[in-house]
Amino acid sequence: MTEKRELASPGPLVADRRSADWRDAPGWTDPTVSRLSTGIGGPVGRYALLGRTRFFTPLRALLLLAVVFLALGWFTKAACIQQGPVGENGALGLDWGDNRQYVAMCYSDVVPLYGAERLSAGAFPYKTSWEEPGPDGQSQVRYMEYPVLAGLYQYVSMRAAKAWDAASWLPGGLQVAIYFDIVAVGLAAAWLVTVWATALSAGRRIWDAALVAASPLIVVHAFTNFDALATAFAAGGLLAWARRRPVLAGVLFGLGAATKLYPLLLFGPLLLLCLRTGKLRALGQAAGAAAAAWLAVNLPIMVLYPRGWAEFFRLNTERGADPDSIYNVARSLTGWSGWDTSTLNSVSLLLFAAACGGIAWLAWTAPRRPRLAQLCFLVVAAFLLTNKVWSPQYSLWLVPLAVLALPHRRILLAWMTIDALVWVPRMYFYLGAENKGLPEQWFTTTVLLRDLAVVALCALVVRQILRPAEDLVRYGFVDDPVGGVLDHAPDAPPRWIPEGVRPGARRTSPPESAERRTPASSAAP
Repeated sequence: MTEKRELASPGPLVADRRSADWRDAPGWTDPTVSRLSTGIGGPVGRYALLGRTRFFTPLRALLLLAVVFLALGWFTKAACIQQGPVGENGALGLDWGDNRQYVAMCYSDVVPLYGAERLSAGAFPYKTSWEEPGPDGQSQVRYMEYPVLAGLYQYVSMRAAKAWDAASWLPGGLQVAIYFDIVAVGLAAAWLVTVWATALSAGRRIWDAALVAASPLIVVHAFTNFDALATAFAAGGLLAWARRRPVLAGVLFGLGAATKLYPLLLFGPLLLLCLRTGKLRALGQAAGAAAAAWLAVNLPIMVLYPRGWAEFFRLNTERGADPDSIYNVARSLTGWSGWDTSTLNSVSLLLFAAACGGIAWLAWTAPRRPRLAQLCFLVVAAFLLTNKVWSPQYSLWLVPLAVLALPHRRILLAWMTIDALVWVPRMYFYLGAENKGLPEQWFTTTVLLRDLAVVALCALVVRQILRPAEDLVRYGFVDDPVGGVLDHAPDAPPRWIPEGVRPGARRTSPPESAERRTPASSAAP
């Protein structure tokens, strides 16, 4: 509550003058937002009562913004579900003639996988196999290449598409187009969950989640693949942890790992911070729940269709360097011949292990315990930078973590824009120089710029860990909004950790942040 002030008002003041002055008001604290806000009337008034809007609350405004950008994301893919005459008899089919998917930059894995994974034939994933040429030219047996929950999502979407197509009273269309739209609805809902969970996890800085709702990466990659499902589980797990519900957090992380493996990486930061604070019981509850949830989804498929279940792991072990990986960038720009698959696997694993070791040292020796979101961002970014595969939609993994770890809107928007623009040279590289596309080096150079941008974000996060007074999230005696049981917890590592390697600095009261605000401008409407 702010102190009483003498106000001149054209009408009587309301009796209830409670205001959410604790919220961040980006119209006052962020110069970019302040300038943009002039188009809608300027920053919130200094004497406004904040948090009193009944309908357009910050959360609802963020969800509406996300719907707008998800709609833009659908339109960027719409050109790839157009129908036209194909074949000699002029029958209608999917029109990908003249490399439409690259020229229109509308490519999505969802469309070709409908046929490639035998979903168009109504096949059940992991049970059905087919043969196709391998990298060595020999025929090999293939199965669904996705983790179980992602594969089952595709199967359920396929059944819904076939049911829609069979219903004469519903609007018709190509079955693959119906399938894509059904998948897109589910992915859009998953991203809305991601926005919702990130906004609630952000604490007083709820408006930071606007960059999750309106990220340029959503316009390009929301429907490129199925990764929005995993981000929803990961963001929901972090919110559950922030609400001190470790079992629910573990369940959501486990389900996320059954969709994409990356949510399991978040247990690394949890382990480090729980060791530093002695909160191992909560960690054990979350880990046990995650293992149970993962097994509940995977065990039936693992037992019934072991070959199909193992396809995801086989494929990722045997595949070479992805076009977006730093290893392919080095090969393209230097003429280096690259490593064989076995060596590449070992090198990428060792580099990631070394990066995790550095993050662990930072988490353990920092003068003040790092925030959970900061370490989660560093670990996932290290995984992407050192891994042999960085599919373009993987960048969605970083969006909610970056917003929670580094709430600097202009910096994050610059990175997201660079990352989204990588899609343009990628598509025209795939088009081929013989079809008036771009040479590989144009694409790999933009990938290198994207990687450097992510490295710069990591450096800024590390700087704020070492200088917590510069951390905007910790302004106003806030410790860790996502920390849950870690929030405001002192350093209390277990007794079995030797005295010489215990954290050297005890946590003290949060110092004043570098952020400045006026007394009545600290909240968001």
